[in-house]
Amino acid sequence: MGRMSTKAERNSGGKSTFDTGKLVLAALVLLAGIGGYYYFMQVAQSLRIMGVLAAILIAAGIAAFTEFGRMVRSYVHESQFEMRKVVWPGRDTVLRTTIVVAIAVVIIAALLGLIDFILKKIILDWLLKVS
Repeated sequence: MGRMSTKAERNSGGKSTFDTGKLVLAALVLLAGIGGYYYFMQVAQSLRIMGVLAAILIAAGIAAFTEFGRMVRSYVHESQFEMRKVVWPGRDTVLRTTIVVAIAVVIIAALLGLIDFILKKIILDWLLKVS
């Protein structure tokens, strides 16, 4: 049992250092793409944007092969699986709910406008006598 934990700790430490190196490399690629955008100001903006997008894709590709990248992929996969279980409301339910929300917004706006008008009349017209 002690032998297995030593082996797991050793492998984990090696992977962690290698993963850190990959993440640093991904960050450097991303920074190089952003820096290149500003360094090559004389080049057309569309080409500079394509360069930044390429740097983002390359950095994401490098980061995807780290433990963190595997965790993110696993999270996305599990989220997609859970999204398939969701029971989405039908068109009629969405339409009815939207109408109720719109009516509630109009009523609340009218009430706030009325309160504003009343307070204006009380404070400015009656108390301060401002015309």
